[in-house]
Amino acid sequence: MRSKWYFVFSALVLVSMILAACAPAATTVAPVPTTAPAATIAPKATDAAPKATDAAPKATEATKATAAPTKSAAPAAPVAAKDSVRINIITFPDNLDPQQASFVAELAHLKLVYEGLTRLDKDLKTVPAAAEKWTYNADATEITFAIRKGLMYSDGSLLNAKRFEYSILRNIDPTTAGEYARITDDIAGAADWGTADLKKATPEELTKLKAAIKIQALDAAGAPCKDYTQADCLTLKIGFGQSAPYFHTVASLWVTYPVKEEIIKTGTDTAKWWLSPKNHIGNGPMVWQTLEEKQKSVFIPSTTYWRGTAKVNIEYRYIVDGAVAYAAYKNNEFDVITLGAEDLKVTKVDPTLSKEIQNYPGSCTFAVMFHQQKEPFTDPKVRAAFAYALDRDGWVKDVLHGLGSATLTWIPKGFPGYDATEARWGFDAAKAKQALADSTYKTADKLPPIKLTFSDSPRNRTRYEWLAAKWKEVLGVSVQLNPVESTAYTALTKNVATAPQVFILGWCADYPDPQNWLSVYWKTGGFGQRIAYANPALDKVIVQGDTATDATKRMDYYAQAQKLLTDGVPVAFMWNSVNVYLVKPAVKGLVLTPQDADFPGSSDPLTISIQK
Repeated sequence: MRSKWYFVFSALVLVSMILAACAPAATTVAPVPTTAPAATIAPKATDAAPKATDAAPKATEATKATAAPTKSAAPAAPVAAKDSVRINIITFPDNLDPQQASFVAELAHLKLVYEGLTRLDKDLKTVPAAAEKWTYNADATEITFAIRKGLMYSDGSLLNAKRFEYSILRNIDPTTAGEYARITDDIAGAADWGTADLKKATPEELTKLKAAIKIQALDAAGAPCKDYTQADCLTLKIGFGQSAPYFHTVASLWVTYPVKEEIIKTGTDTAKWWLSPKNHIGNGPMVWQTLEEKQKSVFIPSTTYWRGTAKVNIEYRYIVDGAVAYAAYKNNEFDVITLGAEDLKVTKVDPTLSKEIQNYPGSCTFAVMFHQQKEPFTDPKVRAAFAYALDRDGWVKDVLHGLGSATLTWIPKGFPGYDATEARWGFDAAKAKQALADSTYKTADKLPPIKLTFSDSPRNRTRYEWLAAKWKEVLGVSVQLNPVESTAYTALTKNVATAPQVFILGWCADYPDPQNWLSVYWKTGGFGQRIAYANPALDKVIVQGDTATDATKRMDYYAQAQKLLTDGVPVAFMWNSVNVYLVKPAVKGLVLTPQDADFPGSSDPLTISIQK
């Protein structure tokens, strides 16, 4: 779902444990290229994107993105399609700013409206999108994107390289404080500006840091672009501080989505400009027509999208309670819902509903998150005790009703980097009790109060009651349940200051590569900061993996990193997901991938149709 986030995403919206169900062993997905490219080839819309050598990188200066007005090219006005696909997306998003979003439900909205420089195809290969091709230099320390000529936003205004320059710089900007800000730290100068202390740095110092970033939009003559109206501004050149042979895949993520600077800076409520559909003028397959907060969103086909026009409207609803959504589906109020584990048995024996189940490999790992700065989880022995006391197989059997796969690893089975040898911290009551006895607290009665926070719904209460009871049974610990409204829960988990003491969260792949699982999430400053996790030794090995251009060495470094991560049991890995949905028979043309953490076929809305 990301894929989380980036997550995200792919990040994950944990409101729905019903989103997480797992099946048999996941199928192997194609990894992104891991070596520096070699020769230029013509791009194919359905194949891996071209890779080529280029001149040695040259230092570039970031230019200031001017908010020049754009004129409409008067395209055909978007018109609602005859048919709509009605989807329960479960949680209303906490944030819909492309440079700040990270959770699955957030990204489910944004990827309908916008498109990055590249995208992932049905095989999860990186292919051209807004950029028709890209080239790396010999050591992958520079990448050059060639933007498609004649690209337009949904309102008919020009989309050029300057827009992408602005959006990527905005992702780096420390004032944006985006969830995925660190994913662009490979760009030379990005980490220095992005992590600058806004309370201590002077405006002059911040301006100097921004100017040092190696990203620049260039025109046909190779000169810096002037503004957003320049039609020949079709080149985006990015320099890295080290080899980054995977960056063309990072360019598919929402952090590169070309938001309009003038909309953000002139919004009535600038802090939440993204809450109004009229402010989402994008370059993706859909136009956001209406939004009823926490009720419904409607997206209609864009007439300016370069790949073609969608056949259906997409309608999102936000029903947290899985039982209510299931009843609504049976009443023909939805075309697509996530199938809850509680409904699986009755669905399988229903002569009609049993034929509407879509069950296929997912891309998410769920874990019990221990806040490293909140007692008692500051003590690694306590974390070990709770990890040993975690009956993962029991959870899959009793709570997920078989729709799950217990795991002791972060990277799921079937994904590049999966460690089949990992066996630490598995369920063992005796080891759990011994770990608690070896901790600074010694016994359960000396532990401080422990509050287990989760996204509230009737079904989630039952699930977390099961978990608390198991910890009580094994460790003698009385765990207090703390249910929180779903959107509020999402917000809480995003900040180290508000992140709960202990909670469950997941990560869904943004793209199938260990770099997305390890570097993006666990490197210091990444998503692990939500629970105050930082490990310099892990950082060192991750950087070696990130910069290695030899595929074998790269995977070896990531294998070492995953072992280091698991050593200190910062979290207790719990289970892997599959995608399990109910889909009405009239919905056709779904292109399914493991990263469909939002709805089946979300990777390509253009192929979806209604055939009654």
